[in-house]
Amino acid sequence: MAKPVLLNNVDHKDLRVNTRQGRGLTDSLAYVQTFAAEFRLLQAHYPIIFRKQSEVHPFEPIALFGFETDENLFLEEDRWDAPTLPLLVERLPFMIGRDGDELVIHIDVDSPRIGTTEGEPIFLPHGGMSPYLEHVNSMLLTIHEGMGSNVAFVEALVEHELIEGFALDITLDDGSQNRLAGFYTINEERLAALDGAAIETLHKAGWLAAIYFQIASLSNFRALIDRKNARRAAHA
Repeated sequence: MAKPVLLNNVDHKDLRVNTRQGRGLTDSLAYVQTFAAEFRLLQAHYPIIFRKQSEVHPFEPIALFGFETDENLFLEEDRWDAPTLPLLVERLPFMIGRDGDELVIHIDVDSPRIGTTEGEPIFLPHGGMSPYLEHVNSMLLTIHEGMGSNVAFVEALVEHELIEGFALDITLDDGSQNRLAGFYTINEERLAALDGAAIETLHKAGWLAAIYFQIASLSNFRALIDRKNARRAAHA
């Protein structure tokens, strides 16, 4: 259970963060939230799809890591097996908080990444932000802006009726049957049928490239299935 507290250079002056990825340090999650501006980098490695928690919650884009709860097929014992790490994974153990109207940084003090002897220092000896913390601050700002943009992005997709549910049936090498359901993607036929005015609107808003990156990312399902087969074979 995360225990986020407001980061400060008094209580946390000696803390360091282990930035390695690996079991015991990185949560084994089947997916993580992402945002349109990040699609360009993520689409080369992960399927990007949409989920909807309930009818009252809007759709949200996610980068998929596995087919089962808490299954991360990119997470190895001592590394993350992809050259690009989603920002909502890389930013851990930090998160964005608010102090009134001001954005502040919180830190999960119960994270296994936190220590005082190993890793990147958070603060300089005299209390200033370390280069690592400056990088974290920049990363959190990008996440904040990106997640905020998801509202308009999803509204545009819904307005043009571009989101549809899908199911993926998978037969693994060991003969087991698996089904990925309850998620959503962009309907390519409806996209192709949009008139020029609608396409121009999406392009001017900055969403058209993200739409095509999302569609292109679906080719990564084959590689994800291959990872699943390899993981099953290794533990057979």
